[in-house]
Amino acid sequence: MSEAERNVPVNLAERRILSPLFQMIYDEGMGLVEQAAAYLDGPGRVEAKVLNRDVSMLYAAESMRLTTRLMQIASWLLLQRAANSGEMTRDQVSAEKAKVRLDTASACNEAPLFADLPRSFRDLVERSLSLQTRVRRMDDEIYGLGHPSLAARANDNPVSEQILLLKTAFAH
Repeated sequence: MSEAERNVPVNLAERRILSPLFQMIYDEGMGLVEQAAAYLDGPGRVEAKVLNRDVSMLYAAESMRLTTRLMQIASWLLLQRAANSGEMTRDQVSAEKAKVRLDTASACNEAPLFADLPRSFRDLVERSLSLQTRVRRMDDEIYGLGHPSLAARANDNPVSEQILLLKTAFAH
């Protein structure tokens, strides 16, 4: 090892992406995406049909938040995996990561009717929020809170950003 190589600081946070911890979070995230899709397409449809009007409206809104949150988490995880495998450079990941939002809120703490939603659905929402928190923490460790893409987001219009994400997703 040369003198220059010895003086290069090791980015421990970036190394976490290569660790078994990342693989566990990746597997959990992708598994949760599959579980949510299966639930919303199957038992969730059945359970939603028997909800009263107000709870049904909350279910519809919260299911949109859930799917958006999981889409964003999956996008982030796939970007990190692409960087790890050499399919993308860190700069490419950074540019694409600027389109990913890890702050999709939930009504679970604010809506009094949240407790009336089906238990299976509430469990998916709570698990997705927990995963989002862990992924956001990992993102902050790797890219830092002062990362340009995070600073740029403060002035972004969330609706425009979602439209851009949809255009990107269906651009193929």
